[in-house]
Amino acid sequence: MTLMFAPECAPFSIAAAVLIGLTCIEIISMLLGFSLSAHISKPDMGHDSVAGPLAWLNVGRVPILILLMLVLGLFSVIGFALQVVANKIWMPLPASVAAVLAMVAALPLIRLSSRVVARLVPQDETYVVDAHDFIGRTAEVTLGPLDQGLPGRVKIKDIHGNWHQLRARAAHDTASISVGSTVLLVDRDQTIFLAVPAPSDLTVSGHD
Repeated sequence: MTLMFAPECAPFSIAAAVLIGLTCIEIISMLLGFSLSAHISKPDMGHDSVAGPLAWLNVGRVPILILLMLVLGLFSVIGFALQVVANKIWMPLPASVAAVLAMVAALPLIRLSSRVVARLVPQDETYVVDAHDFIGRTAEVTLGPLDQGLPGRVKIKDIHGNWHQLRARAAHDTASISVGSTVLLVDRDQTIFLAVPAPSDLTVSGHD
């Protein structure tokens, strides 16, 4: 425990503290009806010299905040483990040396874990699908209940078979809609979709 707070582990302690802070912020934002990670812009991938390394780490396929959390978590865990092993063998490594070694070791794991996350995390509206294409389609409430207050979230499949998480609230004069209910997206108020309970003959699969 003493080693965790030693100067040699300062980079990893700072990374762990930042990770905890970001995790708390993300949880709070989701409880308030939106996900911070979904509202942070993707980095500019316009230059080949930058796009190559970033694409290798799956930047652009994973929300940038989620990717940052993966980097911080793996860097911290590997760094602490490295210093524990070094301390048992001889003595802890200098912080700068340990940080470089930990980041090098973390890169392959970041690539692997980000690929897994890219397959699991539903993506928000993309450049391939226009937001208005979702109007008139059914979705499932995943964060709610939906009412006229803070927006919740619904899960919907686009015409390409990709799942999306959209911010939504119940349409005007519509009763509260519980989590797990099937809804019909009937309109859009800026970035928030308006929903009503779906007729019983519609299913959640991007039904037209």
